[in-house]
Order: sequence, then structure tokens, then C-alpha cells
Amino acid sequence: MTLRLTRAQVREIDRRAVADYGIPSIVLMENAARGAADVAMEMLAGINTPGAVILCGGGNNGGDGLTIARHLHIRGVKTVVVLAVDPAKYTGDAAINFKIAMNIPLFLTTPDDTDLTLYLTSNHLLIDALFGTGLQSSPRDGSLIDRINLHRQRVLAIDLPSGLDCDTGLPLGPCVKATRTVTFVAEKAGFANPISREYTGQITVADIGVPPELIAAVAST
Repeated sequence: MTLRLTRAQVREIDRRAVADYGIPSIVLMENAARGAADVAMEMLAGINTPGAVILCGGGNNGGDGLTIARHLHIRGVKTVVVLAVDPAKYTGDAAINFKIAMNIPLFLTTPDDTDLTLYLTSNHLLIDALFGTGLQSSPRDGSLIDRINLHRQRVLAIDLPSGLDCDTGLPLGPCVKATRTVTFVAEKAGFANPISREYTGQITVADIGVPPELIAAVAST
């Protein structure tokens, strides 16, 4: 039987991993990014001088994207990071990973870049790290989601496709249609809805270092 978690359960697992087990949240983000980078490399296999565009929103999903960009850079992938928010708004782990990205330095740009269409069409993989499980209403600005769907080659969604409701598996508005989704800890409750597969594509669950007894305890509540 496939384990699936609601939005509230995902938050509780993260909270208890930090509070009860002493796992720093940035370690969870690092593990998530490494797992996502593994999937990205599978999607780029066999391509000479591979390139990826990572579209990063705010919050932890954007932080995941920034961390994934670093891991792909280390593995020799030419990366372009599109920042959908003012980076001054990053806090916590996302802010730390933005600073690291600046120090490497990774190639960072914005949706206003006149070369954005070139980046989206000339690279081999688009990585959607715009919105995560916390999204509960239609994105205020779905333009980047529309751009991903318009210019899609291979698309990898991080945790779930941006615009998809974690609990219902229905689009909240504009929604990324991914080739693959790498989701963390377990599938999300909404993935049980057959409609969600139009958006998630193939699903891979990545381990982020959360003890299985914690997952089981929260999943049973």
C-alpha cells in the first residue's frame, strides 16, 4: 500500500524531525536537494554538456531549488537559476542557500531577463521549484508556470508540481505539467487522485533522512 501524506502531516513530520530528533532543518533541505539532483541527473543521462534551468519561488521550495542548483553545478551541469521573488525575502534555510549560491557563484537571473525564453528553450531540463505543499489557492502570478508549460522539454517538479493542491490533487489555477516529480518522504495525499498524474508525470519518492518511526507515527494520526 502506497503511503501518502497530507499537507498537515508533512508539516508535522518536519516539525518533529527538528524538535524531537534534533535534525537541523537545513540538513533536511540538503538531503532533499541531493535526492532531487539524483533524479535530475537520471533525466540528463547521455546528454553531452547538459544544462538545466531552475525556477525558484520563495520559501522552502525555492530554497530546495537553490540547493539543487548547487548540487547540479558540482556535477558539471550548466545551471541557470531564475529567481521568481526578491531574494531579500528569503529567510532561514532558503536565505542560507541563496548566500551559498551567490558565493559559488551560480548564474542567477530574474523573470524580467530578456533572454529568459532562450534559457527555457535551449537547456535540456526545466526544474520547477516555484511553489510547494503550502500553496492552498491559485498563484497570484502564474506567468512562470505558463512559461514552463509552453517551453517544456523535460520538466522535473520538486515535491509536487507548482499549482497542484497537495491534499486534493487538483490544480488550484495554472499548474505545471511535469515529466517527473520528485517528492520527499512519501507521496502526497492528492497523488491518489488520478487527475493529478496529468501534472505529476512519473513520481519518485526521495528519502531526506527522517526516521521511519516518525513517519509511521504521524501517518497513523
